[in-house]
Amino acid sequence: MNNRMYSIEHIRADFPILDRQVYGKPLVYLDNGATTQKPRTVVDAITEEYYSVNANVHRGVHFLSQEATRLHEASRERVRTFINAASTNEIIFTRGTTEAINLLASSFGEAFLHEGDEVIVSTMEHHSNIVPWQLLEARKGIKLRVIPITDRGEICMDEYVKLFNEHTRLVSVMHVSNVLGTVNPIREMIRIAHEHDVPFAVDGAQSIPHIAVDVQDLDADFYAFSAHKVYGPTGIGVLYGKEHWLDRMPPYQGGGEMIQTVSFERTTFNELPFKFEAGTPDYIGTTAFARALDYVSALGMEHIAAHEKALTDYALQRLREIPAMRIIGEAEERGAVISFNVGNIHPSDLGTLLDRLGIAVRTGHHCAQPLMHRMGIPGTVRASFALYNTMEEVDALVAAVDRVRKMF
Repeated sequence: MNNRMYSIEHIRADFPILDRQVYGKPLVYLDNGATTQKPRTVVDAITEEYYSVNANVHRGVHFLSQEATRLHEASRERVRTFINAASTNEIIFTRGTTEAINLLASSFGEAFLHEGDEVIVSTMEHHSNIVPWQLLEARKGIKLRVIPITDRGEICMDEYVKLFNEHTRLVSVMHVSNVLGTVNPIREMIRIAHEHDVPFAVDGAQSIPHIAVDVQDLDADFYAFSAHKVYGPTGIGVLYGKEHWLDRMPPYQGGGEMIQTVSFERTTFNELPFKFEAGTPDYIGTTAFARALDYVSALGMEHIAAHEKALTDYALQRLREIPAMRIIGEAEERGAVISFNVGNIHPSDLGTLLDRLGIAVRTGHHCAQPLMHRMGIPGTVRASFALYNTMEEVDALVAAVDRVRKMF
């Protein structure tokens, strides 16, 4: 890239793990869709807070507790600005995208879903945006309606429109597919849902690290994402929800922090966002999360997106040169993910041999078994790119895949 602000050499220096070797080969880390590596500044934030500020938040009058609380709530504000939410009341800290969707299914389901009501999802969803709704289906008798996709891996918008009826209560769809790389037309899908007075929830796990997200511009009612996919720590994530929905939803879990008063006769609940944050939060993780958002913001989401698009376009071009290559998903709008199979080589065999050559990729069904069934395959090899990957690493991937192909 001809961008003086985006120096890949300086960026890679921020990620010490990228300098290591595996099996005597330089590590080529292309499993970023599963989790990203962490820059020094994020790891330093964890160490610094444990060594200098560690104390439980919201509960103490002493200095350390007050300082830890300030950092924790500053992190909430940092998340708010990153996605342009209207208020910090709309930022619920969770353990990640999966818990955020489970929270939504449980609390929204309790408040608004009844037997015979319908929730719309898509064929390409991650299991974390299928199973929570199926649990609700078994518990309350709701029904899942599924949007079909094309052979190219794109939402069938005409069929989507046809799924709405008087029983539709929610749409829950991923922004970017973790398998196909498809960038769904979320803004248009939300507009259509709102025309039917139906709220819309977005699984943003694969979008937040790669593209700028403005929840108010999208008009999303809910938006879920994880820190560890955007260069932050594991075990922390966010459920964004419009305040008027969250106000009407019951708590997800009970315990400390989420209450105002407790007696054996009656308990009253805390205000937003604390109503949904029972127990001691991961206040160390939220500080590190904020540091990760600072890191990507300093680089510029537009610069990250441009770099990753260049990598993905180049990788698609090079991979298609390999005989018997099949790219799974050919959407016109796609993110920094490429899933593929080569001839009759089982994805696990290919991934294992690539690992021996220093190439870290993902193999299997990628927690999207209904999608695999739709595509008529047991699984894929997935290469997913991040802000620190290089064209040379793409070349190494292509050379390694072709070498394995020749072995078979």
